[in-house]
Amino acid sequence: MRNSHAFKSFVLLAFSLGAFVLPSGMLSARTVITKADDLPRVAWAYEGQATELVNDTAELNGYIAKLRAEIERQLEEYDIQDKATVRGYEQTLRTLDFLDGDYEQALARIYRIREMLDKPADELTNSLSVESLIEIYTAEPPVSVEDRPAAFEAAYARRVEALPWEVVQDNIEQTNGVFQYISEALYMGSLSTTMQNSVDQTGELTLDDVASLASIRMMIDHLLPLKDEIVSVTGTYIAENRVEKPDIWADRDIDLSDEENLTPVIIAISDSGVDADIYNKTGQMWLNEGEVPGDGVDNDENGFVDDVYGPAWDLNSFRTTGNLYPLTEEQQAEYPGELNFTKGLIDLQAAIDSEEAKAVRQKMSTFQQEDYKDFVEKLGLYGNYTHGTHVAGIASRGNPAARLLSSRITFGYEIIPEKPTIEEAIRSAEEIQAMVDYFKEVGVRVVNMSWGGDQSGLEYALEANGMGDNPEQRAEIARVLFNIGYDGLVKAMASAPDILFVPAAGNSDEDVDFNKVIPSSIDLPNVLVVGAVDQAGDETGFTSYGKNIRAHANGFEVESYVPGGRKMDFSGTSMAAPNVTNLAAKLFALDPSLTPEEVISFITLGADTTEDGRRHLINPRKSVALLKLSRMDLAQ
Repeated sequence: MRNSHAFKSFVLLAFSLGAFVLPSGMLSARTVITKADDLPRVAWAYEGQATELVNDTAELNGYIAKLRAEIERQLEEYDIQDKATVRGYEQTLRTLDFLDGDYEQALARIYRIREMLDKPADELTNSLSVESLIEIYTAEPPVSVEDRPAAFEAAYARRVEALPWEVVQDNIEQTNGVFQYISEALYMGSLSTTMQNSVDQTGELTLDDVASLASIRMMIDHLLPLKDEIVSVTGTYIAENRVEKPDIWADRDIDLSDEENLTPVIIAISDSGVDADIYNKTGQMWLNEGEVPGDGVDNDENGFVDDVYGPAWDLNSFRTTGNLYPLTEEQQAEYPGELNFTKGLIDLQAAIDSEEAKAVRQKMSTFQQEDYKDFVEKLGLYGNYTHGTHVAGIASRGNPAARLLSSRITFGYEIIPEKPTIEEAIRSAEEIQAMVDYFKEVGVRVVNMSWGGDQSGLEYALEANGMGDNPEQRAEIARVLFNIGYDGLVKAMASAPDILFVPAAGNSDEDVDFNKVIPSSIDLPNVLVVGAVDQAGDETGFTSYGKNIRAHANGFEVESYVPGGRKMDFSGTSMAAPNVTNLAAKLFALDPSLTPEEVISFITLGADTTEDGRRHLINPRKSVALLKLSRMDLAQ
């Protein structure tokens, strides 16, 4: 799922998160928090270098003490109605306990967190490395510094080897892959670019900044020195147990290639652009016959120039041309190598020892702090460039009646995002309506929306550009900007009741009801939000959740095209959503008289809900059978 804003800091990959429950007697005295926007924004003055602070134990401890006091205050004063937020706080407190040498309390938090985790794999794998460290740090007689690596490896192996492979496979593979390339240089690079820019702009460290500094300090001091042992243990476990999970999706899929009397159905891919050359070859690319390619003229006078395969907008929501983001000659020359690098990272995450994975390990072994900006921004650039084409292939698979319309959005990839403005927010909302009006005019039936953004992203963009006097003021500005976009999108989607909109839930492992997200928090009769499961139908660790998410589809290593025609496996709710779009388009192709509500009904009635009620696994074969059965009933 593409984000419409840059991320704040490199993701800390050390531990899973859990949740914490306060005694019921305290609840009545606390303020109830039902949405993320009601949480306080906290920051402390700081004008130095983040890379120096993380290495200055005395000064860092001063900020850590403030961090602990603030988190404990919020947990005492607020009844936060969101597990992800509470467990994030508890995770930070566990890190602080560990850094303070309070291993008993840190261990108690680990056990409590595990009891509150909903996803079985997370419950089983949460903080195994930290628990193993605590074991050797508290051993009697004490383990010498020289003997710690071997002792840790033994303790960690004992825990990992006891895990049920069929449940924890993905988590262990990801742990193995991540520890093959993370390094101190990578973390320090994130501090010297992303966090340092915010410090320079605001003279402050936010609560999240200090929590990140504490986690990085723990990683550098305690876990990175043991990365070889972690890779060895997880690698051995994978080698001894690897049996691929059963793939439930092939038997559920339905191919309409041999179906007669299909009605062409226009699928809008609201994304980063689509390589039309690929889908022109299959006859699945939509074509605006009223437009002359490349003449720079709005031939059909619809307000868009050269919209041969659909409309396009630039980063500032101005109308532009081109169905793909325009790469420079240098970027185009780098593209094949960057694809190989991306494949290598994906293979590492899946514990696949490919040539590309080996190349990534080699490259990351020489990674320097100053390489961080180029590393992150190239991942963002080429990730954006390939995203829409990959989504389009999933949405059109097995459907000769599919006609793909590229509705290109330009996503930023720079670490320091553009300055948000009221003018741009208003223009964006107006253009969202123009986009939906375009869809209505040409007869789009289903729109895939594998992208998202939230208020916190806008707050970071304001912070990164030195806008606003303090965190609360930035939150107020961001709130106004976000609501303009949110309300504009709701209005636009509601104005098209004959179009089905399919947003991806998001990859933040959070409740989209608590943390309002565009578009996955939007609840309308013609909206169906999609979460991600893996090839066996198990919930992925990254998928967001909430009552608004009524369908789940495969979002794990899904194969599709990237620009140029190569096929690659990508993971994310971005890949799950077009699987549902694919099914919706097939239903429309079989019966164009269907309404979006009816299509949603066939999809949800055909889905298999798991015993815990958390997942609603789509079953295209069953949904199509239900449609055909209903048509037979009507004919009698």
